[in-house]
Amino acid sequence: MFGSLGLPDLLIILAIVILIFGVNKLPRLGKGLGEGIKNFKDSVKSGNNDTQKSDSDPGPESVEPK
Repeated sequence: MFGSLGLPDLLIILAIVILIFGVNKLPRLGKGLGEGIKNFKDSVKSGNNDTQKSDSDPGPESVEPK
């Protein structure tokens, strides 16, 4: 699943995270992490759209004067 990490290892890591952050802060931490991932994906998609538009639409530097 996660390379060489097994279920007992993941449970220990989860217990340490709960001890460090506390039960009350975990939902806010997860929400912040999820929003950050969503913003990153949106910006990557936006960057891909900008790149495709610039490839298909020649800019003013490629237009030759007559």
